[in-house]
Amino acid sequence: MSATAYIKRRWKLLLNILTIAALVALCFGLRRELLTTLDNLMRVKAWMLLLLIPVEALNYHAQARFYEKVFAMVDEKLSYWSMYKVSLELNFVNHVFPSGGVAGVSYFSYRLRQFGVRGAKATLVQSMKLLLLFSSFIILLVFGMVALAVRGHVNDVVLSIGASLTTLIVVGTLLFVYVIGSQARIHMFLRSVVVGMNWLIHLVRPRHPETINLAGASKVFEEFHQDYILMRSRSRQLLGPVWWSLVANIAEVAAVYVVYMAFGSYVNIGAVILAYAIANFAGLVSVLPGGVGIYEALMTSVLVATGIPVSLSLPVTIMYRVLNTLLQLPPGYALYHQTLRRPSPAPELGDE
Repeated sequence: MSATAYIKRRWKLLLNILTIAALVALCFGLRRELLTTLDNLMRVKAWMLLLLIPVEALNYHAQARFYEKVFAMVDEKLSYWSMYKVSLELNFVNHVFPSGGVAGVSYFSYRLRQFGVRGAKATLVQSMKLLLLFSSFIILLVFGMVALAVRGHVNDVVLSIGASLTTLIVVGTLLFVYVIGSQARIHMFLRSVVVGMNWLIHLVRPRHPETINLAGASKVFEEFHQDYILMRSRSRQLLGPVWWSLVANIAEVAAVYVVYMAFGSYVNIGAVILAYAIANFAGLVSVLPGGVGIYEALMTSVLVATGIPVSLSLPVTIMYRVLNTLLQLPPGYALYHQTLRRPSPAPELGDE
């Protein structure tokens, strides 16, 4: 049996092995942080850390409601609980397989095929989620900068970080809208992506010059654009998704603040908002699971720049990361593993 045939037959087993290896790597990378967190637990209000559970539950509630609303805009009716579970799985995939969100988009399309949703529509919805999460975060950034200014914690570094983040989000949003607004532009952009992916795959599999069929992909591009036009015609219905995106962002920032409260420190919320934003942007391009190392270093650095001493910001950041990981990844992995054990959905045109 050839290696390719073996992979096709055993891909679920191999993916499970890869997942477990990634989890082991994540725990190994956090080994010192885990020990530090256990030590810190002795000097914090542990009962207050229990607030992380309802805060994260609110986060996933907001994501599930978001999916409900956006899928309804493209004539797909999906249940709240199914979207809640998919959100948990998606967090696990994005956390364990760092790829700037690409792994999550691919998994989301695969997962939604089990509900009869075509890949183009699932990709559009996931793209809209990322767009609205980033866009709605501008509201939090503005609020955070005002909170820092009121307390006199604004300096050149803080202003530069806040302005750069806001500019990046605005430019990225406008660019996305520009590309997706024209069938010709979206076809040209996605065609370039497909050609690039085929080239990369060809380096590893020289006998497969066109793993992703361009003709089939073109049909998917057309469906993607048509679904976008349908969604744009119902733009008034976007108010709900925007609201739930904002709630999800607020819940994530609140989770960090809960840990500060457990340490008995009620720091400036603007500092937490700014640090959270920087750390998550950097985590998108990290090659390590969960952005281990980069995330903690950047979040701590920004917090220190806003006046929070490193003796407080570092243990809080580490504890937040470890506890949040331990709280979210186990249920996400359990649901993800259940999905892998189900029969694979039928491939779409353009898949091979």
